[in-house]
Amino acid sequence: MVNAMEAGDPSNAGQPSPGVNLAGGDATPQQRPAPRFQPDHMLPDAERGKAVLYRMLLIRRFEERAGEMYARAKIGGFLHLCIGEEATVVGTSAAMRSNDYLISTYREHGQVLARGTPPQEVMAELFGRVTGVSKGRGGSMHMFDAERRFMGGYGIVGGNLPIAAGLGLAAAYRGTDDAVVCMLGDGATNQGTFGETLNLAALWKLPVVFIIVNNQFGMGTSLARHSAMTKLAAKGEGFGVPGTTCDGMDVLDVESCVKNALDLARSDRQPVLIEAVTYRFRGHSVADPEEYRSKEEVDEWRQRDPIVQFANKLIRGGAITGAEAEALDKLALQEVDAAVKFADESPYPELDTLYDDVYVLGDQLRGWYSVDARSPDTQRGEGIAGDAELQRIAEASAAHTEGADFDEQIVMREGVARDTPGPPPLPLPPEEGV
Repeated sequence: MVNAMEAGDPSNAGQPSPGVNLAGGDATPQQRPAPRFQPDHMLPDAERGKAVLYRMLLIRRFEERAGEMYARAKIGGFLHLCIGEEATVVGTSAAMRSNDYLISTYREHGQVLARGTPPQEVMAELFGRVTGVSKGRGGSMHMFDAERRFMGGYGIVGGNLPIAAGLGLAAAYRGTDDAVVCMLGDGATNQGTFGETLNLAALWKLPVVFIIVNNQFGMGTSLARHSAMTKLAAKGEGFGVPGTTCDGMDVLDVESCVKNALDLARSDRQPVLIEAVTYRFRGHSVADPEEYRSKEEVDEWRQRDPIVQFANKLIRGGAITGAEAEALDKLALQEVDAAVKFADESPYPELDTLYDDVYVLGDQLRGWYSVDARSPDTQRGEGIAGDAELQRIAEASAAHTEGADFDEQIVMREGVARDTPGPPPLPLPPEEGV
């Protein structure tokens, strides 16, 4: 559980716990960045301070529980946790307007939660259930919430950058004051899409703020080994995009820096590049053995836990008490527990919806390739079998059935079920002489 230290009275701190300790130390690792703004920002009022702290706690507890559910085989595929990066995520979201667009990478659970998507819908998506935010089809890496203008996580490194430019171009065409925030990892700055997108954003004056979440590693390769330029904020200058750096472990510094950048993007149509220097406390994914860094390095960064830092600032500033911080943490745990229960009790998508939302049909996009203009009658090749038979074949394929039973599977042709094999393969043409 979380322990909180009352301001000026260390005796009020509880016993240490394996979770978030709001009475953490103030050690400064050698890799600590120079903050873009003054280290001590004006504290928010009590209500807003609690809201920011709660959002960070919710993301931390959610990610911890997601890791547990993955270990229990409740979650499949890949799972990338943002534990340690909560200040960068929440600070960015706090600086945005509700009508701004946010587009992220595959490490996006925290971002979608920060934008306000209910935790139960996010957890259900991880579980692959129909009640998930993407109906169970996106999983960990491909969540999408258009209502809250969260435009998705993307599995391709750097693949979200051109889309961010497209969103900015749409805002420019429509003449709105909407802005776009595009979050990318440090490794994505080496991709071709990085330079291409920044060049167009500057050339066309698009209202896009690019935020590099520099967690020190591109997968398992340290920054100094994968980028000749380690001051990532300077990488945009050659494309006409000014850069700046913020302390990604300080939620107030991130919020201030992103807010200034968004103001500039809105007023001057000037894209901005921000490097948020942070650290992930867990591996690249849950399958990462983390052989590329030492335990001592991780422990050093944990001394600057962003949740600990912010909670202690609020307590020392009199905005909240230690007991209130504890209560917020318990509330976050309760909400996450409820999300897990909701996800576990939700159904999987029906098999007959497998091809739903794969193609764009009807009035959404006009064109011969998107509209089936044929008669409603059964077409050639469509009446191959009933649903039960299709289900049987699908299940047999999924089980990799082999042997006599598998060899006798029904072959379909022109809507007729046949128990005999199909035609023999065509003979190869004779080899021609040289």
